[in-house]
Amino acid sequence: MKFSIYKEALNEAIQQVSKAVPSKTSNPILSGIKMDVNGAGLSLMASDTDISIQSFVPATVDGETIVRMERPGSVVVPAKFFVDIVRKLPENEVHVDVSELFLISIQSGPIDIQLAGLDPEEFPQLPLLGEDRKFTIQSAVLKEMIQLVSFAVSTSEAAPVLTGVNWTLEDQVLKFAATDRHRLACVERAIDCPEELRFHNVVVPGKNLNELNKILPDQSELIDIVIADNQALFRAGNVLFYSRLLEGTYPDISKIIPGTYKAETIFDTIRLEAAIDRAYLLSREEKTNIVRLTMTDNDREVEISSSSSELGRVTERLSAESISGEPMKISFNSKYMLDVLKVVEDEKIFIGFTGTMSPMVLRPAGDEGALYLILPYRTLN
Repeated sequence: MKFSIYKEALNEAIQQVSKAVPSKTSNPILSGIKMDVNGAGLSLMASDTDISIQSFVPATVDGETIVRMERPGSVVVPAKFFVDIVRKLPENEVHVDVSELFLISIQSGPIDIQLAGLDPEEFPQLPLLGEDRKFTIQSAVLKEMIQLVSFAVSTSEAAPVLTGVNWTLEDQVLKFAATDRHRLACVERAIDCPEELRFHNVVVPGKNLNELNKILPDQSELIDIVIADNQALFRAGNVLFYSRLLEGTYPDISKIIPGTYKAETIFDTIRLEAAIDRAYLLSREEKTNIVRLTMTDNDREVEISSSSSELGRVTERLSAESISGEPMKISFNSKYMLDVLKVVEDEKIFIGFTGTMSPMVLRPAGDEGALYLILPYRTLN
């Protein structure tokens, strides 16, 4: 195996696949990055068995030679050192030569580095997926959907299926939902796909989606998605991202979303976030994050308050855009509320109350496809 490549192209591919290299593993082969070069270009792959990422650097781009192959072959290079050293190489051109015993020579300008490689035959193969359930989505839309719900996944392994985001596709509408049993986030978007294509209970691990989000392009580039029995494939340009799917049945969230409200309010999103954030400063000292919202005698104001047994109390009156329905007093986890307000980009946010001890519903005023639900706290007062 022998080839030359531009440092910038090699480094970009390494940064993409290195997200799949496990920080700790009992299998030494997984601590490496597999390199495979042929006449078409250079392929890099990493895997922690939960996710696998492959990045391909074509031999030529717009007529310019990026990869010059002299001898085809494969090797697994130690990822920890390889990631850092390539980034710090002094010259734009990198020369790689691998002997039959997988001894890797890396040259760039005056530097000559020798690394002990591993047998690529021991590296896990990428899964072969049928493309019966394949659709395309704009990268910007996928990134937005991940951002709007991923914060609500559970971090507890007691219910593994809740550590993922549940995907549903029906009638050309893709829906994401995440819950940790204390809050719920869901978003749906219309997509261009075959009318007959549909699936339910496809649960993608939340941490995998967050890693995917880091390598998705910000532009409106089209992303191919393939859903198989136990794997999902995301194809973004020359990058393939494989994620395992979680087993188990996701709970039916439709049963807990209220259809009517006892009280309704609309707030300026930024002002509400700032008020909740100030109240959170005291509530976090109690390690409960409890903040109370109370409708006042003034039909355009609410009172937001929190307290700390050691520090004191904060009370703030906040003007609402509108308030209707029964007077309401409700206590909730301010951290959960802030998580929602930080991802909502609409200027106004609707909050519907179904009772003091019933779920409160948040909706961005200009986005009927997004919904958030937060369970209240029972307090002594």
